[in-house]
Amino acid sequence: MIAKDVTTLALLNRWQRDFPLCDAPFQAIGDTLGLQVADVIRTYENLQHAGAFSRIGAVFAPGAGGASTLAAMAVPQHRLEQVAALVSIQPGVNHNYEREHRFNLWFVVTGHDAADIERQMRAIETATGIPVMRLPMLRAFRIDTAFDLTPGARSNAGTTRAASESIQPGHLPLAALAEQGLPLCERPFEAWARQLGCGTQELLFTLRGWLDAGILSRFGVVVRHHELGYSANAMTVFQVPAEQLETCGQALSHCPSITLVYQRAAVKEWPFNLYCMVHGRDRRAVEQTVADTIQRAGMAHLPRQILFSRTRFKQTGASRFARHLPGEIRTAPPVSAARLQTYFKNQKTVKEINHADT
Repeated sequence: MIAKDVTTLALLNRWQRDFPLCDAPFQAIGDTLGLQVADVIRTYENLQHAGAFSRIGAVFAPGAGGASTLAAMAVPQHRLEQVAALVSIQPGVNHNYEREHRFNLWFVVTGHDAADIERQMRAIETATGIPVMRLPMLRAFRIDTAFDLTPGARSNAGTTRAASESIQPGHLPLAALAEQGLPLCERPFEAWARQLGCGTQELLFTLRGWLDAGILSRFGVVVRHHELGYSANAMTVFQVPAEQLETCGQALSHCPSITLVYQRAAVKEWPFNLYCMVHGRDRRAVEQTVADTIQRAGMAHLPRQILFSRTRFKQTGASRFARHLPGEIRTAPPVSAARLQTYFKNQKTVKEINHADT
């Protein structure tokens, strides 16, 4: 676990939200904390290298653009590591976890549209011979990936609003950069402006407008919870009658320590339609939080499953807008089914697959 002194805690905690959208944001942070800008940047560089956070950038609200879905597979245990590696190699997969259930591999696939996601799903199915259960989100009650790192703190932020409008086509390259994260330099927004061929003030005006419109849930430090001591997490799923979904979703969204609450499509083999996520410092703490949450929300009577994570195979930022990145920093395209089958037939190791040239 990464040690958190006063400066580290401030840099990671305070600017998960309300990161300065100005010409010299790291200077503004330094002025607030009484630090030199070089010290702020160097500390962020060290923390990012240590895995404390993935990026400083945008967290887009539901409906802002692009597409994503949760997916799950029931993988024989002896094949789990290799199948997980085949899933992780898809650039659109940004989270990939083993969970305690017959459906033991859970991952999120992102892309620029639903067809892009479906291509990635079918490639995985073709390569592995295992069906992928598709569980698209129907409604977000709460999505709050910020973690208050203050000891004993509990978030109670309430319902998340969906974006009131989607990103305009001309702004998609900026969305791609914002999704990827700021460069750690004195004038990072100026660096983005040069890449996009626009003015810095114009760019900042657009970002502020996205926040005001709810296109962005937040702009700031995106911490990695496991490295910061939140080593346990559980996804709890409920089977809720349609007429109770609104009440139950709202109740969960106002429970302390809940980071995600959303309705997803139910399928025959998985009848659960309401999900919530709890992160904690150990399993016992998460179990207690889940039990308290169920009682507080009045949902003890509902059928449910609690799926703790076992192995984190992949955790990166989303890539809904990646294809719009400036040409020199384009990301890899989705890996085809034929390419995945080649890795599988050759019995590649996890390390070889995850580092393959795509």
